[in-house]
Amino acid sequence: MNWRDLLYFSKGERRALTLLLCLITISWILLFWTGKKAMPVALETDAHRTGNRLASDEKRIIIGKDISEREKESIRKESELHPKGKKNTHKENAPFPTKKTRKEYKPYVRTEKFPAGTVVELNAADTTTLKKVPGIGSTFARRIVKYRELLGGFYTVGQLSEVYGIDEERYAVLAPWFFTDTLYIRKLNVNALPAADLRRHPYLDYRQAKAIEQLRKQKSRLSGWENLQLIEEFTDMDRKRLKPYLSFE
Repeated sequence: MNWRDLLYFSKGERRALTLLLCLITISWILLFWTGKKAMPVALETDAHRTGNRLASDEKRIIIGKDISEREKESIRKESELHPKGKKNTHKENAPFPTKKTRKEYKPYVRTEKFPAGTVVELNAADTTTLKKVPGIGSTFARRIVKYRELLGGFYTVGQLSEVYGIDEERYAVLAPWFFTDTLYIRKLNVNALPAADLRRHPYLDYRQAKAIEQLRKQKSRLSGWENLQLIEEFTDMDRKRLKPYLSFE
């Protein structure tokens, strides 16, 4: 068999072969042309998206003229933690927290003290006057006034030693600065006050107040200290301390 016989095609086969070659050629041309046009579009789309993302990032970082580098870094990290498309729990337009304003304190004003040789009447002095005495501050001034109100007034400077916190040493320093006027003393009317009011006095306890009330009921009215001598709850020391504060009118 001759090789020419192998390459021999009939007229119909030659037509079919020609048509097949034309179809293959047209297909390659179409594929090449379509791929060439698709590449610029894809590149343009990617570039457009990249440009938008850069513009968006830049807009979030440059928030204000006076923004610091630390704040820029914080915003950049926030954008990485919350990318576009995910819900951000922080408000985008929320203002940066400002520093807390410091509480204003009133300046300390030192109290001017009395000069040496000054003597203060103990029953009329208020806390402001007492604080001018060397050795007395706000705390002791309030304690002295409170105890004075409970007593009804001081009848002697020595009662300062009964104020809480005033020991012998402090009393020795304070005593020369004071004197007492007994006209300021408020007395308790034993014939009118109930036991509950009498027992509020620092020198009277519950038993003594009830004894006075009971004796008053028996006698209708107490005339003087001779009546209280019948009450065993009172010692001589109690009678001495109470005498300036009890009234039998």
